[in-house]
Amino acid sequence: MSVGVCAAALAAALTAPAEAAPAGAAPAPTTGKQTPHWQLKDSGTDVRFRGLAAVSRRAAWVAGSKGTVLRTTDGGAHWRNVSPPGAAELEFRDIEAFDARRAVVLAIGEGEASRVLRTDDGGATWTESFRNTDAKAFYDCLTFFDRRHGLAMSDPVDGTFRILSTSDGGRSWKVLPGAGMPAAQDGEAGFAAGGQCLVTSGPRDAWLATGGGAHARVLHSADRGLTWTAADTPIPAADPARGVFALAFRDRTHGIAVGGDYRADQASPRAAAVSGDAGRTWTTAAQPPPAYRSGVTWLPHTGSAALAVGPTGTDLTTDGGRTWKTVDTGSYDTVDCTPDRGCWASGEKGRVARLE
Repeated sequence: MSVGVCAAALAAALTAPAEAAPAGAAPAPTTGKQTPHWQLKDSGTDVRFRGLAAVSRRAAWVAGSKGTVLRTTDGGAHWRNVSPPGAAELEFRDIEAFDARRAVVLAIGEGEASRVLRTDDGGATWTESFRNTDAKAFYDCLTFFDRRHGLAMSDPVDGTFRILSTSDGGRSWKVLPGAGMPAAQDGEAGFAAGGQCLVTSGPRDAWLATGGGAHARVLHSADRGLTWTAADTPIPAADPARGVFALAFRDRTHGIAVGGDYRADQASPRAAAVSGDAGRTWTTAAQPPPAYRSGVTWLPHTGSAALAVGPTGTDLTTDGGRTWKTVDTGSYDTVDCTPDRGCWASGEKGRVARLE
């Protein structure tokens, strides 16, 4: 299938009837003669944005290096710097937004470098709600089931991945008991590459992506992080730079995993896998992305279309993740879509784009 055919398929996917669209959602774009494409938005900075939270076609948040958080409410025409005061030394790698005013951001790193902050006023003020005090912990990603319940994950501490839980929208956090977590493999860890190493679907299901160990694994919890089961994936690991970097589930059954080897001089065969049984088993994509990918998202209202992004391009699948074709060669680290077809991507050198 040619790139042109892929673009046409993407156009069809994005302009399909939006039966599940919420009341007040933006109307579907007309196809015309143009195919959907990433349109860069001037963020006014050159920091790397590995954290992204799409709210709608008009509103989005990005978070990145040097403690930077930006917010737009006009489709990316203007970005407001809403970085927390005194955060310049922090590395933000994940952000989750409930709307255009409320968001929770994760800073990563060893010991006290791992922190969670929350805003309720569009970033005008921030409150630190968690600061890691365990020198052995290193938090990678966070996610929410709804506006109240969420999780954050750390690399293994004393042999198991550590999970934080909140039931008040990220205002307070507690470490969950580790008894329900399978033992970690030697060298196994998560990747704080694009905020998608920990994801949810529905009110109770969560999935955690790993690499570095003998096998790249996906761990699944059906009870909001209390107990977990582990499944091997065919994505190569056995090296600190290889594994599953990002996950996306369109419901509690159908999932996509992407990853590979993040080193630019290393090949990434079998860089995508799919699951149709809630992550219990994974199958290599018949035609995977051609290189390492760090972000993935399902396209809204399609059931079978998804985008994956990485430093060398964007790939599209229209068959649930079984085959992929490159549709753009720009560099992005993460990608996110909203029910009103607001698809955003962000990455290095201040790159932020919206699918037009």
